[in-house]
Amino acid sequence: MKYIKIFIAVLAVLTIVLLVAKYKFGVNPPISLLEKDYKGNLPLDSLSLPVGFTISIYADSVVNARSLCYSPDGTLFVSTRSEGNVYALKDIDGDNKIDKKYILLKGGNMPNGVAFKDGNLYVAEVNRILKIENVESKLENPGTPSVVYDKYPTETHHGWKYIAFGPDGKLYVPVGAPCNICESKDPVYASLTRINADGSGFEIVHSGIRNTVGFDWHPDTKELYFTDNGRDLMGDDVPECELNYAPKEKMHFGYPYCHQGDVPDPEFGKTRKCDEFTPPAAKMGPHTAPLGMTFYTGNMFPAEYKNQIFIARHGSWNRSKKSGYDIMLAVLNPDGSIKETKPFITGWLNPKNDDVWGRPVDMELLPDGSLLISDDYADVIYRVSYKG
Repeated sequence: MKYIKIFIAVLAVLTIVLLVAKYKFGVNPPISLLEKDYKGNLPLDSLSLPVGFTISIYADSVVNARSLCYSPDGTLFVSTRSEGNVYALKDIDGDNKIDKKYILLKGGNMPNGVAFKDGNLYVAEVNRILKIENVESKLENPGTPSVVYDKYPTETHHGWKYIAFGPDGKLYVPVGAPCNICESKDPVYASLTRINADGSGFEIVHSGIRNTVGFDWHPDTKELYFTDNGRDLMGDDVPECELNYAPKEKMHFGYPYCHQGDVPDPEFGKTRKCDEFTPPAAKMGPHTAPLGMTFYTGNMFPAEYKNQIFIARHGSWNRSKKSGYDIMLAVLNPDGSIKETKPFITGWLNPKNDDVWGRPVDMELLPDGSLLISDDYADVIYRVSYKG
């Protein structure tokens, strides 16, 4: 009888462990737990691009490469999230391969966001915005950054931040929801905020945004578009992640009450209706994790790509059949709505066996019109070019 009780107790503990693991990790484990076995020999030939396009390695050994920004003087700034570092990369000889890497920040608190303005590099940690003044004049010895703003929440769940300066000269900073799904009393959560470059003038611009990790403004209309990651634990196929369009300020995009524009939340959707909120401009697939996005403004690619949106789908972590792991193209209508989304680069995911060898995060244009893509799983930055 004693051993039976011990067996039952052990079984109960194991059951709890498995339930916690399922709640935390979903059906399949996070990609970060998969073994990397390519050892630098990335299978670029497995990537599929439209005819005339090629992809190459622009920088390697950039562990956990996340957000990108490029200065007019030719410095590529790269953030990380899990590594806590921020880098400056230089292509000194102009061969489209990085020759020199500088460490600008070490041991930061998820310094996921980088933005460049007036010679200064801005870095977003979880609860504060830092600035390295005249950064390109001191790449070898950047010193200690100054603190521009330090009043963002310290919550680390969705606490990492993508940042960018808007057409108005202000720094846009998202604050993700502090949970998978919850209704926070603090309106700063699940929002997009902005501040002046000196840290003054804080305001909330948009609400109902669960976790955006990428946004950009239309080159002509200056209207905002952004990605958003949908909630978990509603099944493999619901809800879809989003590409959103904000032609005016003070818009609400539904979280936590409504997902993908037409799916009420099972817990919070009883108090608010979906038609109260702005629906997505395009649905981006369930759990695909669209992160970085950029309007193509270069002149290298064919004319049909001009002023269209490239979107990096980081890929699912808790879906029984993996999805995402690609670069999508969103084609716009003249009125700013989305006509269609379609694959631009695929092949980081093998759909036959669900093997993954790369996860695109963010994108940046080089002056020649080629497109850079960061990959925080393969630890590289790719360069996409077109030769026709």
